[in-house]
Amino acid sequence: MFYRNLGKSGLRVSCLGLGTWVTFGGQITDEVAEQLMTIAYESGVNLFDTAEVYAGGRAEVILGNIIKKKCWRRSSLVITTKLYWGGKAETERGLSRKHIIEGLKGSLQRMQLEYVDVVFANRPDSNTPMEEIVRAMTYVINQGMAMYWGTSRWTAMEIMEAYSVARQFNLIPPVCEQAEYHLFQREKVEVQLPELYHKIGVGAMTWSPLACGIITGKYENGIPESSRASMKSYQWLKEKIVSEDGRKQQAKLKELNHIAEKMVCTLPQLAVAWCLRNEGVSSVLLGTSNPEQLTENLGAIQVLPKMTSHVVSEIDHILGNRPYSKKDYRS
Repeated sequence: MFYRNLGKSGLRVSCLGLGTWVTFGGQITDEVAEQLMTIAYESGVNLFDTAEVYAGGRAEVILGNIIKKKCWRRSSLVITTKLYWGGKAETERGLSRKHIIEGLKGSLQRMQLEYVDVVFANRPDSNTPMEEIVRAMTYVINQGMAMYWGTSRWTAMEIMEAYSVARQFNLIPPVCEQAEYHLFQREKVEVQLPELYHKIGVGAMTWSPLACGIITGKYENGIPESSRASMKSYQWLKEKIVSEDGRKQQAKLKELNHIAEKMVCTLPQLAVAWCLRNEGVSSVLLGTSNPEQLTENLGAIQVLPKMTSHVVSEIDHILGNRPYSKKDYRS
């Protein structure tokens, strides 16, 4: 395992983290969740990510129980959670000062922790003034309930606004944006976020490196019964896979598989290493449902040194979706 700073903060996070979306409290048993966290921790992963909305709070409960049971030193872990959807009541969602403070207290109770390392705003909230959000995030940090705060699925403009408000009122700005990033989704992480990093120090923590399993190649011959796309709530994923675009993606994955074979690695390892080759990415969150899958994905670290500029341009050629930054146009 190797470690990178989270944005321009001093927080050192493992370049691969373990996410709990869909899996903890839903797709897998508590025993499997414990196995996954143990494999991750023993492999040098220090970053574990969850959210108040995952499995209605159950993901946080399971995460907290495992940390307590394993007696891991709290100071050796980086725990992150996300706030926005807390409950059914009008006051239990969004990013009002009330929900940020109450929501984080609820998360800490479920995880049996005194603090989280990073609390994320799980999406923007147009109903709440930016100053209120930044003040509330600053308050929970000053109270010792969190060390840092970040954003998730915010636009570059919204992140810039939060930063400006923080500077104007001497408050604490966000350190990181959580964004989806994989072979088929590149624009935000490769063009917008690097600009923000250089301007204001906001880093990228990315999720879904295998595009919800699409990049594993398991959907090549239809939808397997045990897969995420076969779950009722993932009908959108199934539709995406069987669409025209989905079929084109599968064809590209076949070509990428040849590159993986040449590099003596699997397609998922190639895809995760491809995300890691981007130095602007502080950490890539893995979401896995069994130990074999996790061990395989962690093996991407061994593939990273093989990601030469020649291999990267070969991949770019197959994908045909490399985004261009202003810098490219100038050159």
